[in-house]
Amino acid sequence: MTLAQILHYASAAGAAGLALATAFRAGKSIPRWTFASGMVAFALEGILVSLANHATASDDIAHWQRWRMLATAFQPGLWLLFSATYARPDARKPTGWRLSALLAGIGLLPALAWWRSGDLVQSIQLSVWDTQWRLTLGPVGVGLWAAVLVSAIWIVVNLERTFRASVGTARWRIKHLLLGIGLIFVVRVYSGSQALLFHQLDADIDLVHAITVMAGSLLASRSLFRTGSFELEVYPSHALLQRSLTVLFAGAYLVIVGALARLVTYIGGDSAFAAKAFLVLAAIVVLALLLQSDHWRLNLRRFVSRNFRRSPYDDRTVWRKFNEGTASRVDATGLSRELVRLSAETFHALSVGIWLVDERQRSLVRSASTTAAPAAEATLSLETPAELITRLRATPEPFDLDEPSAAWASALRPLQPTQFDGGGRRVCVPILARGDLLGVMILGDRVGGEPFSIEDHDMLKCVADHAGACLLGVQLAQRLLQARELEAFQSMAAFFVHDLKNSTSTLNLMLQNLPVHFDDPEFRQDALRGIGKTVTHINSLITRLGALRQGLKIQPAQANLNAVVADVLQGFSTTSRFSVRRSTGPLPDSSFDAEQIGKVIMNLVLNSSEAVAPGGEIHVSTRSEADWVVVTVEDNGCGMTPEFMAHSLFRPFQTTKKNGLGIGMFQSKMIVEAHGGRLTVRSQPGQGTTFQLFLRATAPAPA
Repeated sequence: MTLAQILHYASAAGAAGLALATAFRAGKSIPRWTFASGMVAFALEGILVSLANHATASDDIAHWQRWRMLATAFQPGLWLLFSATYARPDARKPTGWRLSALLAGIGLLPALAWWRSGDLVQSIQLSVWDTQWRLTLGPVGVGLWAAVLVSAIWIVVNLERTFRASVGTARWRIKHLLLGIGLIFVVRVYSGSQALLFHQLDADIDLVHAITVMAGSLLASRSLFRTGSFELEVYPSHALLQRSLTVLFAGAYLVIVGALARLVTYIGGDSAFAAKAFLVLAAIVVLALLLQSDHWRLNLRRFVSRNFRRSPYDDRTVWRKFNEGTASRVDATGLSRELVRLSAETFHALSVGIWLVDERQRSLVRSASTTAAPAAEATLSLETPAELITRLRATPEPFDLDEPSAAWASALRPLQPTQFDGGGRRVCVPILARGDLLGVMILGDRVGGEPFSIEDHDMLKCVADHAGACLLGVQLAQRLLQARELEAFQSMAAFFVHDLKNSTSTLNLMLQNLPVHFDDPEFRQDALRGIGKTVTHINSLITRLGALRQGLKIQPAQANLNAVVADVLQGFSTTSRFSVRRSTGPLPDSSFDAEQIGKVIMNLVLNSSEAVAPGGEIHVSTRSEADWVVVTVEDNGCGMTPEFMAHSLFRPFQTTKKNGLGIGMFQSKMIVEAHGGRLTVRSQPGQGTTFQLFLRATAPAPA
């Protein structure tokens, strides 16, 4: 028995043993039985190839090889189903068209091979010593190996997706099994491509198959007996297929091998040595021409620099310095100055300047510079701003500003003139953020006149990206600050508008009653007193407007809450649309801001007056309760829903009134809480509303 036959039997025994060990373990699942069935197919293939090696006659070899190909025909469908379901909780029980397609693939290919078994093998060629054979495939045999090739690539893709999606202990548990099965089918890609190109198989390829099945079985055994289970859960993304290295390498391999094989066959096979030598020479010449191209050499230098050379910069130190230096800068000028300083230190450049694009994108404005040369203007107007800005957007990488090919950037050269004759060439780097040009940074007068290298350009690009992100953040922060200032102004203005609205409402009530009670001297006195009080209040609002930024200030003083209630209700004493009833109990003097609390009571009464129907009633009462003095404002108006009271009543700019501002209750709650009190409400739709204002009977003096 030859060594090749021993290896075939050993691979068959290993595959069969692994299949039995897997089949008799607990649990039944699609990955388990497809793995066991696939290993049985490998075992049968090894046995049949070994029997073919025992045969000496061409017909006997062809007979066993046909049976071997029938065993091979079961492998694509079985292993595709395994690779699509192993460790996939979402695909462990495939349904619908996917299950039908995979099951059809398992049965259709062997059925076709059995039906046309006579076309699997065309002829057998034996070597001179009858120890080696070469098998010429028939059309069905070529189709079978084409299916093996395609399925092998797809199986390796599935295994790669599973492996790349697994992490931690899951990868530790499955890696040997995936590597073992992947090794087997990587070799099948090679043998399938050879069979497809040359329509032949030989004993050497089958020997390689036996060795890889043996190695794959050992790796899979280590994984299975380490974990003891197929029941794993990883979630490979379908997007991994787009970045699959298997697809890339397999595609490149097949294209190169196919093109070379067809080319060699076309120019005369092995006898065309001179032609093949000429092709090799032509390829070398083309490669040399490419390497002479400045563009190709630049890209190659960048690739080597980024991946194989040590950078002259300590990236972490540079990144830390720029982050720390720019973190506290909140305006574009301060940020630009810090960026200029750090860039001058990092790149040993004496002339560094940053120019920012103005809002109209018509000019570049100097934001910071290490030198303010007399020849450099503070603003550069652009004759063709759109064209220059478009070119800079399309040139995100740093470029040599003094290069003759950069004539389109000639308008930028006066921005940062060189100060020293031996300072070397200047470099310009656009500052971009989200595709928009924010400015440019120009560096020159490098110490010693050292030119900027590829490594310098890479670091400059990182600095420019950081500068763009910081400048964009500053711009957004300034816009947010302006929006907040406007919002604060609108909120504070709304407070004063609300107070004015309350004052005009009081005057409006007087004007409504004036025609009816004009002849009543007592009414005229009350009206004049009310008008004077309202004017005084408006003047007070104007005074407070000057101290708008100081916020709400409480000025408590000893006062009696009954007197404040009486003063507020005096303006409602003669109204004819609704009635106001007052009932007050004895209250102790308390410490509070009478003007601010009067605003709260006025707001509550006005809200009630707008809620009641004509002829409605508002009841205002006071009482003493333990350590509190309480004002209750109750009406029989339309009421409020629980949802509105819970989510909108005390929030600013939330109102149910047609012409309301939604600020009164928010302001009232602020005033009451500033006094250390509380404001409560009870209401039901159609059943009126009751507000209660609680103030401490003896409030502590302000600090």
